[in-house]
Amino acid sequence: MLKLSHLTIIGGGFSGTLLAINLLRYGSMRVTLVERRPDRLGKGLAFGSARPDHILNVRAGNMSAFPDQPTHFAQWLARDTGGTDASFATRATYGRYLASLLDAARAEAGDRFEVIDDQAIDLVTMAQQCRVALSSGRTLTTDLVALAPGNLPPHDLPPFRDLAPPLYAADPWGSDISHDLAPSDRVLLLGTGLTAVDCIQTLHGAGFQGSVLAMSRRGLLPHSHAPSSPSQPLRDKPASHCAALIRTIRDRAATAGWRNAVDELRPFTQDIWRAATATERARFLRHARPYWDVHRHRIAPLVAERLAAMQAEGRLKVAAGKIIQARRHAHGLVVCWRPRGESQTREVPVARVINCTGPLADLRRTTDPLLRSLSDRGMIRPDALAIGIDTDRQGRAIAQDDHPQDRLLVVGPMTRGAHWEIVAVPDIRRQTWDLARALTGAQWSMADGL
Repeated sequence: MLKLSHLTIIGGGFSGTLLAINLLRYGSMRVTLVERRPDRLGKGLAFGSARPDHILNVRAGNMSAFPDQPTHFAQWLARDTGGTDASFATRATYGRYLASLLDAARAEAGDRFEVIDDQAIDLVTMAQQCRVALSSGRTLTTDLVALAPGNLPPHDLPPFRDLAPPLYAADPWGSDISHDLAPSDRVLLLGTGLTAVDCIQTLHGAGFQGSVLAMSRRGLLPHSHAPSSPSQPLRDKPASHCAALIRTIRDRAATAGWRNAVDELRPFTQDIWRAATATERARFLRHARPYWDVHRHRIAPLVAERLAAMQAEGRLKVAAGKIIQARRHAHGLVVCWRPRGESQTREVPVARVINCTGPLADLRRTTDPLLRSLSDRGMIRPDALAIGIDTDRQGRAIAQDDHPQDRLLVVGPMTRGAHWEIVAVPDIRRQTWDLARALTGAQWSMADGL
């Protein structure tokens, strides 16, 4: 049994902050939170870089930070802006909510909680403790380390790897993507998912009057939420086999609507993923993932209306295809691409290219110094599908020698290999809550009859 009196969390975004807050809610453990970007403390990438026109993709009623207090955010929103549980709040508003939770935790915990503005660059686990090296030269000694790296930046597509701003924005959050664009310019977005939707809104909100071409392999935009309709939810876990599951979803969609058919899988999704074979998981990622993503991770109706209006005006076009190459020309780049299902290539001149392919998942490509060091020394490894860090169900990092490490945990989106559905607020809040209660013993001491 591990002796745990001090836990250090590396990464102060959404996942790391929620883990810290939940640890402080239960027991008397001392918690240290290390975050290299103070401006994103408690918010992470999703809520720390949000513009006023960026809207949450989930209604307020399902955005509480705490599984045991499901109306927490809706009540906070009602006090703050007068919103309701059916509102789609702005991401900036949700960032303020998270910041308020962190401030409250700091005030209540006192010296049990320390936040360090620094970057962890290495760590060593020993029999009785861990040591974390920071870029400032400081060393932390702790009983347990939890990695909360959040979503890593996207990797570059080969045709754009050697390009730099303003022609190419490798990180859509790292610069002003609308700066110095003319009304006659065309912007190419690499990707058509939620990141591309955010970039379209950013360009629109900045007053960009030119055109946007969003391109991905299948050219699928996320679908919109709609007013909820009553349906009888599933009582039992559906079949896990891919073909049988698709039939179940189609049958349910015919009677309850496709949105209900997708949403009612949420209580079972992680178990379905764990029950699937390695072959089935790989087949899902290769063939079905894009279709699952656009149906599962939907956008607010107001955002969908904006996109539709831009498409109707001819200012937004969505294409399915593959980028072949890019070359410079006097006013930007000429991008050569091949439409999906065709053999002939086309060329399109663009003033700027923005990487919206989504977060990096392959640990082998990361440039983060801590993750790189841990990976090189075999303390962590990619999961079997290279979509995150390999962990067991308890969140312990699995080393290169196949052994889970009791003193090194991982939380948040980089555990998708073990859970799959672990990128949205409802999933991360449950993961961090369960882990905090397990580490502090609260899941036993608070059980009925104890």
